[in-house]
Amino acid sequence: MHEVSVVSSLVNAVIAELGKYKVTKVNSVTLIIGDLTNLGEEQMTFAYEIVTRDTILEGSELIIEREPIELLCSSCGYEGPARILTDPDYSSHSIPVLSCPECGGQTKVVKGMACTVRCMDIEEEE
Repeated sequence: MHEVSVVSSLVNAVIAELGKYKVTKVNSVTLIIGDLTNLGEEQMTFAYEIVTRDTILEGSELIIEREPIELLCSSCGYEGPARILTDPDYSSHSIPVLSCPECGGQTKVVKGMACTVRCMDIEEEE
């Protein structure tokens, strides 16, 4: 469950940033999580609840926005979503195809790898 270490690192970074301000309460933290990270939302939410105990973030809501995989083909110039294959034996598993869906050429992943804080809803001391 690598979600715990990822959430722990994010929480530490958020707390360090909040230390620069006179924050009295954090209502929510919004993350952007790319589909290629294989980070599970349920696991992230559970880890967040545990890791934020006894911190300024305790009780705040974790909001996760997914970032779909987007490719750029160096051969034909295609820019768009990756083709996703669903494993027929495991309907909950999908495998992204990172070759160009148009020409089969090599692609560069331009979106889908993010793991970052987008924003925070905070209350500051007046």
